[in-house]
Amino acid sequence: MKKIGILTSGGDCGGLNGVVKGAAQMANSLGITPYVIPNGYAGLYNLINMDRLTALTPDRADKIDANLAGSDAGHSRVKVKKIEDSKKYERIKEGMKKFGIDGLVISGGDDSGSVMVDLSEQGIKCVHAPKTMDLDLQTYSVGGDSTINKIAQYVEELKTTSITHNRVMILEVFGRYAGHTAFRGGVAADADAILIPEIPTNFDILYKHCKERYFSRILKSDVLAGCYMIVVAEGLKNVDGSEIYDESSEADSFGHKKLAGAGKFVIQELTKRFKADPEIKELMKKAQMYVEKMNEIPEIRSVVPGHLVRCGHSSAYDVCFGKEAGAAAVLLLNAGTVGVTVVGIDGNQVRYMESKKAIEQRHVDLNQVAVYEQMGVCFGRSAVNFAPKFEKAEGRITRHL
Repeated sequence: MKKIGILTSGGDCGGLNGVVKGAAQMANSLGITPYVIPNGYAGLYNLINMDRLTALTPDRADKIDANLAGSDAGHSRVKVKKIEDSKKYERIKEGMKKFGIDGLVISGGDDSGSVMVDLSEQGIKCVHAPKTMDLDLQTYSVGGDSTINKIAQYVEELKTTSITHNRVMILEVFGRYAGHTAFRGGVAADADAILIPEIPTNFDILYKHCKERYFSRILKSDVLAGCYMIVVAEGLKNVDGSEIYDESSEADSFGHKKLAGAGKFVIQELTKRFKADPEIKELMKKAQMYVEKMNEIPEIRSVVPGHLVRCGHSSAYDVCFGKEAGAAAVLLLNAGTVGVTVVGIDGNQVRYMESKKAIEQRHVDLNQVAVYEQMGVCFGRSAVNFAPKFEKAEGRITRHL
C-alpha cells in the first residue's frame, strides 16, 4: 500500500472526523499517503472525472477537528449496485488507478457496509470502519454514544418547560428498525416511557401508565407541578405491527421510505384516550387545572430534534473509538486483510470480523428492557419481570452499548 482513499458514507454522526483523522495519521506514520475521496460513494463513482484529490498530509490531517461531528470527507447515499451503468465497477477501478489508490477505508453503517461488501467482491481492496448512530451493527459503531448523550440532554432540558406547563412531552428521535439510541438516551434521562420498534406499542397500556404517573406527580407536588416524558423512535410500530410513513416521500436508493409522524401519532392516541376517560375531568379539577372548553385534558406536545442529535460535537468516547477504528482499518489494509469490518483495538490486538456478518441487524435485547420495566419504565407493553442468571466474569470484559 502506497496510497489509500478515505471515504465516509450514509448518515453523518459524531466521531466520524475521528475516523478520518485516525486513518490519516496511521497511514502517514506507515509511509502511506492518505487521500480524501469526497462525497462518499458518489465521489468514488465520479473519481475518474476529478482533476485532483486532497492528500491528508500530517499538516492537513492536523487541521481536522476530531471533536466535531460530521465528516470533512462528505457524504452521500448511493448504492453502487443500483447505478445504471454496466461498467460502473470498471469506472471506479479506473478512477482509483488514475490517482494510484491501492485500497479504501470506508466508514458507514449497514447500507454503506453492504456497498463495501459489494466493492470487495468486485476485487476492490477495502476495509470497513463501522459507523451508525443507530447502533444496529454487530459491532459498536461510531456515532452511537454521541447520539445517546444528545437525546438524554434534550429530554432533561425539555423537563423544564414540561413541568412549567404540566405537559406530557414526547421526543421523537431516529431509529428505523432498532431502538438502541431511544432506549439508552431515554433511560439515561429518566424518561417515563420509551417506545422502540422492537416492541409494538399497546396504547392502552401506555395511557394507563401515563395517566397514573402524571397525575400522581402533580397531586403530590406542593405547587401542583409535574410532567410525563416519552421518548419514541421514528420506527414506532402500532400494536398491529404497522409503521408510520411519510406518504409524500419517495424511497431512497436503498429502498427506505421516510418515516415521519411517530410523535404526532402518540399525541393522537393519548389525546383520544384522555378525552374518552370519564375520570379525567375530576383529576383535572383536583389538580386545579380544569377550565371548561379551554383546559379539559392534559396538554401533549411533541418535539422532533431530527439532525440535531447527529451534529455539533462528538462525545469523547466516539472520538477515541473513531480514531482507533480509522487507524485499525489502515493497519488491516496494509497487512492485506481486506473485505472486513473493524471491531476495535484491544490491547495490541486489532480485532475484526467478516463484513457480511458485521452488518447483520442487531436489535435491542428485550432482556435488558425487562430490567428497566421492573424499575418502572413503560415500553408500551405489559411489564415483564427480569429473570436474572448469575455468572462469574473471568478476566477483562470489553462491553459496548
